[in-house]
Amino acid sequence: MYCKKIISILFFCLILVITGCSQQEVASKVDEKVKIGIMLSDVGLGDQSFSDSAFHGLVKARDELGIVFDYRELQEPGTYEKGLVDLVKDGNDIVVGLGFMVQADLEKVAKRFPKQQFILIDAVSELNNITSITFKEDQGSYLAGVVAAISTKTNKLGFIGGDEVPLIKKFEEGFVEGAKAVKPDISIEITYAGNFGNDQLGAKIARDMIRHDVDVLYAAAGFTGVGMLKEAQKNQVFAIGVDSDQYYYAEKAVITSMLKNVDVALYQLAEQLVKDGEVPKGNVILGIQDNGVDLAPLRVKEYTQEQLQMIEDWKEKLSSGS
Repeated sequence: MYCKKIISILFFCLILVITGCSQQEVASKVDEKVKIGIMLSDVGLGDQSFSDSAFHGLVKARDELGIVFDYRELQEPGTYEKGLVDLVKDGNDIVVGLGFMVQADLEKVAKRFPKQQFILIDAVSELNNITSITFKEDQGSYLAGVVAAISTKTNKLGFIGGDEVPLIKKFEEGFVEGAKAVKPDISIEITYAGNFGNDQLGAKIARDMIRHDVDVLYAAAGFTGVGMLKEAQKNQVFAIGVDSDQYYYAEKAVITSMLKNVDVALYQLAEQLVKDGEVPKGNVILGIQDNGVDLAPLRVKEYTQEQLQMIEDWKEKLSSGS
């Protein structure tokens, strides 16, 4: 009986040792992987736009490159700064701040942790330990304007911006220039919502525009823009999505989307980090030629070969800088 007890205790101790070793091995393997932390933009996951695109890019990097990633949403830590500090203290190789609204807090944290490498997406920082990633939104929006101009019957377009800041003005200006390149006399109604997270407000602004005979709408307004897409479908007019392919949110209205490939940018950064152990310094600017911006497939409406060729010609001109 006594021997059996001794054997049981020894067996139990052996199991503990084996379990402990296997846990250490797992922890060691995780520690060897590239770790990326991201502080998402204000609306967070489910914005059907910017944050979702970034998240998908990191999921792809995890599945294909074997990285480990973690994220914070604003409602969790309460401030961008707290979320960013958490990600630094969790031992991530790089910490990403998504969106221009994160910049002030990201720079504050970057000064506090000068040896940590940070990525700022959608704004430019002068700090040495921050790599800035920006996009040529005006190029993609120019193509959206071209598509809108050849799609309208009323010769009236609408643009909704989330907030009247330099970044969103790039969307507006590109859209207006692209539309006017096709139809110089076209009318474009412009409204700034002052909010990126209110789909009901987006729907109301869209309704007002549709009452003024606007029949193609484009928004750079995050979740507010999703309200615009659904209202366009309800009123049987066309809409253009933004950031990601938003066709599936209003399948009878969305003729295309201006793709801002945040997912591609983050995947490429992860790939470089896995391969070289570092990311580029300074400001990286991504345009059509870098697969940074593009158009989603054309749907809903039929286009002539001449119209399709016109879109391709403008894409080529923008890509080459001519």
